[in-house]
Amino acid sequence: MSKAFEQLDKMPRVRLGHAPTPLEAMVNLGRRYGGRTLYVKRDDCTGLAFGGNKVRQLEFYFGEAVSKGADTMLITGAVQSNFVRLTAAACAVLGMECHIQLEDRVPGTDATYNASGNVILDKLLGARLYSYADGEDEEGADRRLHEIAGQLSAQGRNPYVIHLAPGHKPLGALGYLAAARELLDQISRDGLTIDEIVVASGSGNTHAGLLFGLRALGSLVPVIGVCVRRGAEGQFRRIKDRLQQIADMLSVDPVTEDDDVVLNDTFLPPSYGRLNEPTIAAIKAAARLEGLILDPVYTGKTMAGFLQRAEDAEHGRSLLFIHTGGQPALFGYEKELSAALD
Repeated sequence: MSKAFEQLDKMPRVRLGHAPTPLEAMVNLGRRYGGRTLYVKRDDCTGLAFGGNKVRQLEFYFGEAVSKGADTMLITGAVQSNFVRLTAAACAVLGMECHIQLEDRVPGTDATYNASGNVILDKLLGARLYSYADGEDEEGADRRLHEIAGQLSAQGRNPYVIHLAPGHKPLGALGYLAAARELLDQISRDGLTIDEIVVASGSGNTHAGLLFGLRALGSLVPVIGVCVRRGAEGQFRRIKDRLQQIADMLSVDPVTEDDDVVLNDTFLPPSYGRLNEPTIAAIKAAARLEGLILDPVYTGKTMAGFLQRAEDAEHGRSLLFIHTGGQPALFGYEKELSAALD
């Protein structure tokens, strides 16, 4: 076992999800794309409150929080954030208070976006909601969380803040080191060959954690990050920083090179959380050919990038799509999706 994984297994962790998640062939999509061999890692099936990739990440945030005696969790995210929804669910399981700050990150939204999908789930799960007007001010959003945490401390609570901005330990990335080990075990068990992996690249925890974990275990499979929040140049810096932070957390040497960080921002426009035609086409194709439900913000855009890679890949190469979940956000886009599906 590598030193990184020896250290990983010593980190505080609270088990919250179902694992291993399924690794499945996408036969119908493969046929559409010239007989390519396509797979999906079903991290939408992690179990907790509709599941998704954030379940793996939260196991390490809650591990540290519980180790510090926290009884209250605070987190900030977009109105339709899957991360905040799953934080609320984990709090419900663990008997903790949950305080969620929702940022006005997506322009031009309607009442459905602001009240349905993940928002109604946040409320159902018992979280207290706050608003933050500037969706592009990560440091300011974190500062506001600390102000709320200070008020809760004064009331006798012991709060723990899950930060948004860079500069804090990306504990969530550790969940995807563990996922890399799980994935390689499945590939070995089933005798599969995977030539390329495609994953959403937003906060960077999933992308960087998966990449670091694979390289620490000796796998050189390329990992393509599809940009869903910022352009490739800014995201490259973020992933590099995340990779160094992971090495620092685990007290190991870096295991990646700059060339390992591969990004595609073709499907990001017009901006975070806003639909485009290739994303709608990818959502429809996944649903109608594989029964896979994707969301407009992360997995829809990532599938658009994945299908582009499938179209361009040489025959005989096999590609893996990481399904990071997020389906409840679909309901916030009812107007746009209904128009596209008529």
